[in-house]
Amino acid sequence: MKKKISVVTNCYNEAENLPELYQRLKAVFAALPQYDFEIIIGDNHSTDGSREILRRIAAEDPTFKVIFNANNFGHIRSPFYVLQQAHGDAAIAMCSDLQDPPEMLPELIAAWEDGNEVVCAVKPVSRENPLMFFIRRCYYRLLSRFSETEQVQNFYGFGLYGRKFLDALKLYHDPYPYFRGLIGEIGFRRIELPFVQDVRKHGKTKNNWFTLYDMAMTGFVNHTKMPLRLAVFCGFVLAVLSLLVAVGYFTYKLLYWDTFSLGLAPLVIGLFFFSAVQLIFIGIIGEYLGAVWTQVKDRPLVIVEETLNFDRDDSTGNEPR
Repeated sequence: MKKKISVVTNCYNEAENLPELYQRLKAVFAALPQYDFEIIIGDNHSTDGSREILRRIAAEDPTFKVIFNANNFGHIRSPFYVLQQAHGDAAIAMCSDLQDPPEMLPELIAAWEDGNEVVCAVKPVSRENPLMFFIRRCYYRLLSRFSETEQVQNFYGFGLYGRKFLDALKLYHDPYPYFRGLIGEIGFRRIELPFVQDVRKHGKTKNNWFTLYDMAMTGFVNHTKMPLRLAVFCGFVLAVLSLLVAVGYFTYKLLYWDTFSLGLAPLVIGLFFFSAVQLIFIGIIGEYLGAVWTQVKDRPLVIVEETLNFDRDDSTGNEPR
């Protein structure tokens, strides 16, 4: 019996990229006749004609499965949900903007066949903006240094995940998960394969400063308590420094009572400095409280409006959850 590989991706307004993505994937599948394949695409309520393209392809290819979300549920929740719908012996997660090369799939599958439950495609080099690539690398190193679990460097989700890992993933009922951090937390044998990420061919990236910040903070609050402990450490250090400065000023004033003048500048600078430190750490505490608030609400990852080519006789015996 052939092993089944599920290729899962998520899209939002990728009408220009979807036809090429499909054709390139089918070309890769044709070169691997020893496997059965399915493609699962979650549409995050696109408005540019992507849905019409997905409907047309699904009508022609029963292995092409589509999940239409009732709204745009973001770049974290929807991809995580779509990955959970994979019915294959392994799932390959990738982006629909063609920055993840479909031609790399045989290499991922070969590494999986060698006994690796997780195959991570990492990008030690990239054709993206050099400044953004440098900032990303700094973030990954910082998170890896302070994380309570192992973090994969220069990895953003493109890779292959075996059935054992996919089943373990379903045990997490996190309404706002940081998927990259779960790789090291769940475990299993893993290998990292380097690749060069292509530039986007069509359209514009849907990420902006706010979405990137959101993902970065999600990684920190989900996998490390270091920022909270840093606030405590800084509080102690600043308290000691303030005491030393106060003693120094008091001593200097006693020695030079008539000539020494404190002035307003040190007071104003000190006031703004300590106020800034307090605001920063209040903001950090707010991020953790926001994460707790998200967990308490326990909302579903997505609300599905419609599905195409999902049948009750799939290998898992059910429709999308």
